[in-house]
Parts: sequence; structure tokens; C-alpha cells
Amino acid sequence: MWDEFNIKTFDAETVVYRDGVFCPELSTIVGTDFYEKYNKPVHIIYVGEIAGENRLNVNIFAQNQPIFLSARIKNKKPAFLNIFIKNAGKNSEFRGHVMLENFNDVKFNCVANHVVSDTTILVKTKLLAERNSISKLSGTAIIDKNCNGVISDIGFSALADKTARIEFMPAQRISAVPASAEHSASIYQPTLSQIEYLHGAGLSHMETDTALREAFMNDFSLF
Repeated sequence: MWDEFNIKTFDAETVVYRDGVFCPELSTIVGTDFYEKYNKPVHIIYVGEIAGENRLNVNIFAQNQPIFLSARIKNKKPAFLNIFIKNAGKNSEFRGHVMLENFNDVKFNCVANHVVSDTTILVKTKLLAERNSISKLSGTAIIDKNCNGVISDIGFSALADKTARIEFMPAQRISAVPASAEHSASIYQPTLSQIEYLHGAGLSHMETDTALREAFMNDFSLF
């Protein structure tokens, strides 16, 4: 996965999807409904090219269970991806990194639902919006009543061609007192000093553009 999709793996139970299809030969467990705690963290890997409607449901019921999502996907045809995370496992946490490259028309929706106290859901999504593409990204954090002390963060960042169209639609429905509840959306633009430095190092305009795109997609400290 690292060589093909630049996805870092680690010692974990794995659930792998390629092109929106579950891959049992690459997975150590089946399904994304977690009723019992695993001895290792769970790593959901969602990679490849998507088209049409796609859905990923993650339901966490086990206590003290860490779950990670690494998604690196692209679309060259109209596509919709919905990710729904429900955390009902006390002291369990979900951390997701989504890297989306859009060449056409894409709709991405993430819903993060805390249904018990002391749960964590963090989802960071990066969009690379190519020429003439249309992107609609929405995220909703839902904190149910009596779910105090949760940590919730849904963030979007985009690097876009000048001809691309982008729409961010963040929302929060909070019915309890969280430890932290954040939501963000931003457009990233390389600085003139970054561009001049790369040119000064001997990179061509095309090589500079490639380097900046790779830096944007791989650096989640930008959030």
C-alpha cells in the first residue's frame, strides 16, 4: 500500500477497500462494526479510484478501541463518497485522514456522531481540485444529549486549480458540553518564497508544481 498509494501501514488489524470494493485477501478482519475490542489498533485503508455512489459506515461499540482511517482516492467520473462514523465506545477514538484528488465532479460527505461521553472523532480531509473540477465537501459533527467530554474535529483543506469550483458545507449539532469541538475549512496557496526557493534549487515550473502538490497532500500539520 505504501509503494502504490503512499499509505503508511503499522502493526494493526486491517480492513482494506480498493476502488470502493472490500478486499478480503488484504484484510485481517471483516466489516467495520466493532463490538469487541481488538488487542491491536484497527486500520481501515480505502484507496483507488471511485465513481458513482460509495459509502463507508464505521460503527464503534467497543470501549478503549483506537481506529484509524487512511483514504487516498481519486475520481475521473462523477462520484459521491459518504463516510458515517458512529462512536458509542467509551474512551474509544477514531482518527481519519482522507486525501481526495478530483478530476471531475465529486461530492464528499462526512458525518461524525458521538452517542456516548468520552469519545473522540477526528477527520482531516484534503482536496486536490484539478482543472475545471467541481467539488462539494460537507461535514457534520453530531454530539448527542448527555455525551459530555467528547473530542470532535472535522477539517477541510484544498489546493485548487484556478478553474476549479469548491463548496465547503460545515455543520455542528451539539446537545452536550464537549471537551473540544472544532470545524475548519481553508484554501491552501503556496507562498512566493516557497516557489522561489524551489526554482532556485533548479526545479522547473512543472517540477515545482509537483513538489508543492505532494507536500500539500502529505503534510497534515497544515491543519
